[in-house]
Amino acid sequence: MPVRWPDARRLRRVAGAVAVLVAVGAGAAQEGVRPGLDVGTVLGGDGEGGFERAVAPRDFVFPEDHGPHPSFRSEWWYLTAHLRDDAGRPFGVQFTLFRQALVPPAQRAGGEGAPEPASAWRTGQVWMAHVALGAPESGHQAAQRFSRGALGLAGVQAAPFAAWLEDWRLATTAEVGPFPLELELAVDEAEPPFTVRLRLEAEKAPVPQGENGLSRKSAREGNASHYYSYTRIAASGEIVRDGASRPVSGLAWLDREWSTSALDPGQEGWDWFALHLDDGRDLMLYRIRRGDGSVDPASAGTLVGADGSVRPLGPADWSLEPERYWNDGAGGRWPVAWRLAIPAAGVDGRVTAVRDDALNRLAVRYWEGMVCLEGTASGCGFLELTGYGDAAGRVSPD
Repeated sequence: MPVRWPDARRLRRVAGAVAVLVAVGAGAAQEGVRPGLDVGTVLGGDGEGGFERAVAPRDFVFPEDHGPHPSFRSEWWYLTAHLRDDAGRPFGVQFTLFRQALVPPAQRAGGEGAPEPASAWRTGQVWMAHVALGAPESGHQAAQRFSRGALGLAGVQAAPFAAWLEDWRLATTAEVGPFPLELELAVDEAEPPFTVRLRLEAEKAPVPQGENGLSRKSAREGNASHYYSYTRIAASGEIVRDGASRPVSGLAWLDREWSTSALDPGQEGWDWFALHLDDGRDLMLYRIRRGDGSVDPASAGTLVGADGSVRPLGPADWSLEPERYWNDGAGGRWPVAWRLAIPAAGVDGRVTAVRDDALNRLAVRYWEGMVCLEGTASGCGFLELTGYGDAAGRVSPD
């Protein structure tokens, strides 16, 4: 379990942060570009030797696939929730746990050709967690932590399911799970500090994304991920800030994805939507953008019916155009209002950010916030935007 000594915890975070920077090659400065984590480096094709790659559809096996896949380079557990309090005020919550491998499996302790383990601190994995809260009074708050995958400081287990970094924790209350889940986040790094406690119960079965769980991000073989989602999760609990507790309820979305390389050179970022429609349908769309301004043909989506039926969506099935931008004051212009049409699904409307300033100014700078759709269909959910920051798709810490 996490050690609670403040000085030890701070030391672990610093050590973990350095390891993450080394793992993704972020330390190499480029002329005219501030040091930072580059999404293209983390998810690109460089350095994949020795790691498994996503090259074929996958028959997911549960509970095993809820847990980590250390033969792949990168992995994440991604929870977003749009909530309202008793007065109808909106709150957006994000919790994400990222795993990044430092070395291929054969080079880890105990693997063929690996050095003998010299310390209980030795690890082949580093972990990064992001938490964000968008609230009416406090604006958008975001925090991050880093740790190494040793001594129980951070990690994921498949059954009974638990994902944690120190005392930020998403875990089942069942013997196997993963549902019901409880989310506990005490964010003392924020100003003012806040706490989120949620109970989560899935209303639909997990949905394989892409081609039976193979989500292709380009035409190049292996530039893909294994990807599934719990698209509709009932959420209830409380948010505590400044000593005041607010009961909240709403819907959440949980994404699971792992890969070794996903993006091609020339792909500079993506626009990802996850929407709960009021008629019971759930919609996921992602638009991959190329450096020349075009939309990559690998862009895709999924429409999940109220009855759980799944319909894949290709770029020809929908149109998505930005209508309004928010300037972050540091050179980034982020599209926060969009025109969305999916003719065959009866969707034609405008997706708008609840807060324009939902920018996570963390080791990786990206926009992640609550949005709502109005038009022939209505609903709310989350939008994620990357690659609208520094030149060449590089995003930097403040």
